Amino acid sequence: MKKDTLEYEQALDAVVDVLRERARTGAAPLTYGDLSSELARRGHHVPAFEGPMPYLLEDASVRESPDGTPPLLSALVVLRETGQPSGGFFKLARRAPYERPGDDMELWVEEINRLASHFSVR
Repeated sequence: MKKDTLEYEQALDAVVDVLRERARTGAAPLTYGDLSSELARRGHHVPAFEGPMPYLLEDASVRESPDGTPPLLSALVVLRETGQPSGGFFKLARRAPYERPGDDMELWVEEINRLASHFSVR
């Protein structure tokens, strides 16, 4: 699956839908493997730890927060081993226009809280 293809865009739509749904219902973060399984259930083959997964997660966050104001959807996807996002999430959260402050744990907890607030008012 390559970026800028119909297949990629459809998988990206599915990622956004899954993560919005979780944020809306206040569900706990899900693992990369669980997200991969959910995408497969919806007809998209996206391995948990290789291929397009990191790009899809970044693009989902960028799509939903193009100016950096809304929270980053990818905060809801975590590593099974640590229960926290991968380094890619923190790199994204710290770069412009997001520039989220704090150490990794502070930043992530704040982003999860912001997601809960953001989606509870819709």
